[in-house]
Amino acid sequence: MHFLYPGFLFALTTLAIPVIVHLFNFRRYQKVYFSNVQFLKELQEQQASRRNLKERLILAARLLSLLFLVLAFAKPFIPANNAAPVGKQQIVSVFVDNSYSMQTLSKEGSLLDEAKHHAKEIAATYGINDRFQLLTQDFEGKHQRLLNRDEFNDAVDAVKISPQSRDLQQIVNRQQSLIKSQSGTASIYILSDYQNNMGQRSAIKADSGIALNLVQLKANKLPNVAVDSVWLLSAVHRPDENEKLVVRLHNYADEKAERVPLKLTINKMQKALGSFSLGPREVQNDTLSFSGLQAGWQRCELSLQDNPVTFDNQFYFTFNVKNQMPVLLINGGASNVFLKAAFTTDKFFVTTNTQDGNVDYGSLAGYPLIVLSDIRSISAGLAQQLKNYVNKGGSLLVFQSADEDVKTYQALLQPLNAAYPEKLVNETTKVSAINIQSKVFKSVFEQLPDNPDLPVVKKYYQMHAPARGVSETLLALPGNQPFFSAYKSGRGQVYVAAVALDEDFSNLPRHAMLLPILFRVGLLSGHDQPLFYTLGQDETIEAPTIQLNEKQVLKLTDGHTSIIPDARQQEGSTLLFLSDQLKETGIYELKKQDEILSVIAFNDNRKESDLTYLTAADLKNMAPKGHFLNAATPSLKSELNSINLGLQLWKLCIILALLFVAAEILLVRFYKVDGRRATVTV
Repeated sequence: MHFLYPGFLFALTTLAIPVIVHLFNFRRYQKVYFSNVQFLKELQEQQASRRNLKERLILAARLLSLLFLVLAFAKPFIPANNAAPVGKQQIVSVFVDNSYSMQTLSKEGSLLDEAKHHAKEIAATYGINDRFQLLTQDFEGKHQRLLNRDEFNDAVDAVKISPQSRDLQQIVNRQQSLIKSQSGTASIYILSDYQNNMGQRSAIKADSGIALNLVQLKANKLPNVAVDSVWLLSAVHRPDENEKLVVRLHNYADEKAERVPLKLTINKMQKALGSFSLGPREVQNDTLSFSGLQAGWQRCELSLQDNPVTFDNQFYFTFNVKNQMPVLLINGGASNVFLKAAFTTDKFFVTTNTQDGNVDYGSLAGYPLIVLSDIRSISAGLAQQLKNYVNKGGSLLVFQSADEDVKTYQALLQPLNAAYPEKLVNETTKVSAINIQSKVFKSVFEQLPDNPDLPVVKKYYQMHAPARGVSETLLALPGNQPFFSAYKSGRGQVYVAAVALDEDFSNLPRHAMLLPILFRVGLLSGHDQPLFYTLGQDETIEAPTIQLNEKQVLKLTDGHTSIIPDARQQEGSTLLFLSDQLKETGIYELKKQDEILSVIAFNDNRKESDLTYLTAADLKNMAPKGHFLNAATPSLKSELNSINLGLQLWKLCIILALLFVAAEILLVRFYKVDGRRATVTV
């Protein structure tokens, strides 16, 4: 048995007071004269023995009541197996979950308010000399220090809802990183609703010397529907064209959602309106059509009416409608007349012709599409720059040359996981198959005839298919030999033709198929920025190269909030590092001075939308050596004391002290020593 406040044991010296009172409490007797005291002898002896017993019982009751009263103030306890040594300073790390799901209401108000209350309750169970760390989903630098109890309570009061969402292992690792640098015993507390997304039900890796305590806050079961993602079917957007937006809707509840309204607003103008119904846990894709867009940045917002969970009712995205699309044509000395004639038929495409030896590598990122034609030998430098260009999202279209060096084409195409030419085949044939399911041809034909007029080939390069990668044959020769194919490489796309754009190879230069191929490849090309980013997940934004001098800075602003991201230049692009500066969702403008360079949308992490929670059994499996605490218990503080100290006995001491005080009162009032009379015969 141990004592929480052993200093009170000095009060045991007060036990001498009842003993002294007992020893020196001499009663005064009144003398009564009798002629003969022989008849009183038996009665006097019997009364004296009864009086001595009564006084000893009263003394014992007084001593015991005083003893247990002193022990109650010393707070005796039987320590638990993992209890910290008494009197040694303890380090206590408390994680308060402040993710969006903590806005959910419970019987006590919001879960975040309840978590704050329990955090203070935890601090109150420790001594005044113990030190505390507060951690939230933000992982802020100011929370990487130890606080006293008053500072900790003030920090808890300042906690607000955050868009961040971490898993349990990340949280425990962060708490341990501070604890390992400190001396003394340590405990970890995690106060959360424990959504399913916080863990994969695998065991949490925690140091054996640190006590892990999981406190679960119970939320009311609520239905919730949210927009998970969106994407546009068109890669390049032109003014006044029809656009189709695919919206992924998710019902996170176990009940059917009926006729939920959905509205699309672009530049503060309503463009589409509808409603949808979703079954329990159903994911559904709906398509919204709109048109009438003007050139420039489009600021878009999808909103739905779904109460009472409202933090995910808005979804933001942006895209740019362009008046023109630049295309770079790289040739071996003279521009290809067929390419030049094809692109000049549509003013949307603006072409730039350059020789393979005069390419400005720094400007490649500004072209959504690059077309190679009639180049006999591709230099190693150009091949490397084109590889970087494709990996970052560019599209490359390669036409062979009449007298090419196949080894240089292999050096270009093989690292891009694309088919490369092996040898020239001189035989007349015809394109035998067309893949109308591909994106290139999907919207070209209203109905494909039974015997379509396909290009006639006089000679072609036999292509070596890549051993790995994602490929798609768009036009094929007999024997399934590729004539025109597409290959995924990095974030970009590579299109390879088996012929040169020359009438000596085929009739493709004058065939009706050429324009659809070039235009569709061009419209599907581009490496525009994503429609949206996710707060807490996408902390790095890649933008086209931005030239800055020493006095210029980039700002990200939405009119109310303004931050300065860390900008770093890399080959062909500028990386913007946001870290944890951005806290609010919405649409932000990236500015250099007063010039708008880009418009960027940020949304919440949709992991928080799933309001299903880990069970007590799940948590016990994830932390078999930890303590699972239910915040719904009437007294969390007493449960914490039992964990930290073990079996506490001070209440028992108070009860025993009161019992012995009652025993003393009963002895004084009801134990009579003079009620018996003498029965001796005279």
